[in-house]
Amino acid sequence: MLAAIHRAHERGARLVGLCTGAFTLAEAGVLDGRPATVHWQLAEEFRRRFPAVALHPDVLFVDDGDVLTSAGSAAALDLALHVVRRDHGAEAANSVSRRLVFAAYRDGGQRQFVERPVPAAVEQPLTATLAWAQGRLDRPLPVAELARHAHLSVTTLHRRFRAELGTTPLGWLTGERVELARRLLEQGAALDAVAHRSGLGTTANLRAQLRRYTGVSPSQYRTRFTAESVIGRSS
Repeated sequence: MLAAIHRAHERGARLVGLCTGAFTLAEAGVLDGRPATVHWQLAEEFRRRFPAVALHPDVLFVDDGDVLTSAGSAAALDLALHVVRRDHGAEAANSVSRRLVFAAYRDGGQRQFVERPVPAAVEQPLTATLAWAQGRLDRPLPVAELARHAHLSVTTLHRRFRAELGTTPLGWLTGERVELARRLLEQGAALDAVAHRSGLGTTANLRAQLRRYTGVSPSQYRTRFTAESVIGRSS
């Protein structure tokens, strides 16, 4: 198997090591001198066994072009969605993430110690309310209005969001608005139109929230993830 991995690497195949898969890639010799990550509980053992690898034990995943590695199980999904986004754009990645009921984008540079449990499933009536809100991101959506739609008290709504999505209603809304803003940026929309249609309001808030969630400005994001650049990377 190690020989097959090495041959695949030599012919230019893209290799992805999910969690302990980084050990296999390192054993095959394809990580020497390159950056990689692994679950934080395994970092010490990994360093001991593979000192030639530039280990980054705190991040969710590392994309080094033709070799990618991730931390634990949730980070493996983050990396998988990153690959879908890189190859096929935000729309496809967002569609997959919604089916998984999983955050559409967590940058690989985020730390592994994130206070965000992975939601296993979202049950009614919250599912219907999420879909309803996603269709109204361009308008104000007070938490009380979300609670009324879900036929829950505000307190119960907060508790359900925490239990099922690992965030607050406002946190979820902001994340959805940033996700929509990213898709609009990839489609070439002007910044003021993106800010309005995503519900972020102003270009200043758009810049602030996009940098908070992705670490880059709108112009930098557009450069990295426009349809033209995605096609160029895939071809």
